[in-house]
Amino acid sequence: MKRSKKKPSGKKVPKARTKNKAATEAKPPAQPAWQKERYQTLNEFWPFYLHEHAHAKNRLLHFIGTSCGLLFLIAAIVLQQYLLLLAAFVSGYAFAWVGHFFIEKNRPATFTYPLKSFLSDWRMWFAMLTGRIQKEYQKYGIATRG
Repeated sequence: MKRSKKKPSGKKVPKARTKNKAATEAKPPAQPAWQKERYQTLNEFWPFYLHEHAHAKNRLLHFIGTSCGLLFLIAAIVLQQYLLLLAAFVSGYAFAWVGHFFIEKNRPATFTYPLKSFLSDWRMWFAMLTGRIQKEYQKYGIATRG
């Protein structure tokens, strides 16, 4: 039989039940989004990409390289000098890899996820261009450096 407390109004109020022990035990913290084994989608990959670009100087080098690559791409089309496409490719990756090897001291994500990395670079470039990059880091709880 359940015990009930009487309210001043005379109505019975059921006594609060205690939760079972398993439900009250502390759960281990959720694994951060950037620490998965594999990334199936671009949205799953994005926090990992941000984490690998936590240093502001590395992001700046990526921004410069991507911007130069874009300018070379436009020049190649306008001038019909398609050898400039090679310059677009080299400038984009050269700046990025300097940032990874000498500043961030990590392995570029391009080696494991070439397409996801390429698309995420443009997403990061746009977030930096529009001033939204810090909001992206805050959204995933990723600390930035530099």
